[in-house]
Amino acid sequence: MNNQSIGVFDSGVGGLSILLEIQKLLPHETTLFVADQAYVPYGGKTKVQLLDRVTRILDFFEEKEVKAVVAACNTATVYTIDEMRERFKFPIIGTVPVIKTIASLTKSGKTAVFSTPATAKSEYLQDLIKKFAHGVEVDCIGGSNLEELVENGEVNSPETIKTLKRILEPLIEDGVDAIALGCTHYPFLRDQIQEIVGSNVSVVDSGGAVARRLKEVLSHEKMLADTKKTDVYYTTGEAEKFNKVASLLLGNKIEGLKINL
Repeated sequence: MNNQSIGVFDSGVGGLSILLEIQKLLPHETTLFVADQAYVPYGGKTKVQLLDRVTRILDFFEEKEVKAVVAACNTATVYTIDEMRERFKFPIIGTVPVIKTIASLTKSGKTAVFSTPATAKSEYLQDLIKKFAHGVEVDCIGGSNLEELVENGEVNSPETIKTLKRILEPLIEDGVDAIALGCTHYPFLRDQIQEIVGSNVSVVDSGGAVARRLKEVLSHEKMLADTKKTDVYYTTGEAEKFNKVASLLLGNKIEGLKINL
């Protein structure tokens, strides 16, 4: 048993969708969550910038003596995880679009990954598609501005719905019947997305898969916890704004702390 905390991070509040799945599957684990909101969105950053930000966050987790880290961000994972695994000793679990899942769900042979623009154009994603989507068409679509809308808690705003319709309706017209949400902010828009695409289209995200992978790693390393402590939330942005939006998304009151990284 190991009751040290697990570090979870994202550019903002999107990673809370992963955190929810971790808390559901591993109720005895304690988490330290970092929202790097001073630098959100990650989708527009260069690889050099991303490496700098992620290194600073993982240095912080190392100081806090976490036992494992979850990169609850597709963009951070596809651009930095290989370098981070070489640099840090603790296990690092990444978040990537569930290509294998949508390939198994499609009946039309047409699928899509709905992510940030940076993830959509990454070589890492193309490698996943080559590996897991044989004979299946995968359209990689970047959803610009949606991260910022979720960051502001605008999950049901007219602008959010308008943006989603503009991006998703052409996919449905093209016969896409399985969509992977490739940004951890987007599960907070799941109901809106499902309403637009219809009940015949499968909409899946990575949260459950990431939580299961974390459990596998902790079990293998004999690091599962048996005593939960208090989860802690941090933001590099404005604590008041983070607390308001995080509380809205999680459905309970969050009191995060401001940190400078």
